[in-house]
Amino acid sequence: MGLRRLLQSWPVYRQVMGADPLGRGKAVESPSHVSLTARTAGADRVARSVCPYCAVGCGQQVYVKDEKVIQIEGDPHSPISRGRLCPKGSASKQLVTGPHRAQKVLYRAPYATEWAELDLDTAMNMVTDRVLDARRKGWQDTDANGDPLRRTMGLASLGGATLDNEENYLIKKLFTALGALQIENQARI
Repeated sequence: MGLRRLLQSWPVYRQVMGADPLGRGKAVESPSHVSLTARTAGADRVARSVCPYCAVGCGQQVYVKDEKVIQIEGDPHSPISRGRLCPKGSASKQLVTGPHRAQKVLYRAPYATEWAELDLDTAMNMVTDRVLDARRKGWQDTDANGDPLRRTMGLASLGGATLDNEENYLIKKLFTALGALQIENQARI
């Protein structure tokens, strides 16, 4: 390779010597990237969403192809985040499509060493029975002076950062209706 050809392969040389002194065009192009296309170019549609991780509410654009999420990026039209996402928000595609995402209800009975698959109705009934049992066992109708309390100390809730504001609102309403006092969220702590 001749010296002239070697120099022309360097973007800085092409930038200084060519017609692109700011390095925003042909001077910085490389043969390998000319054939590249954006991951979002083949999307069938774009859905707008809100990042699920914290209470900020950053806007997201969810790119969908063949009814599968192919990319999630910041929404430049969002007045909150203006297209920016934190590292967790940028990786939120993994929350939806990651290979380690549980797709079935798994249950490990007490003292069991293996997980067993359950159908959703059975699992929901088990959760309901256990919540109502814990509520009943921890119920305090009155205090030592006979003043009404109407609360349970058998339930508590600590919401995770992958829940959005609406889900946390509904969880707060549910646990308050059940009589629980200890209701908190990771995003607020």
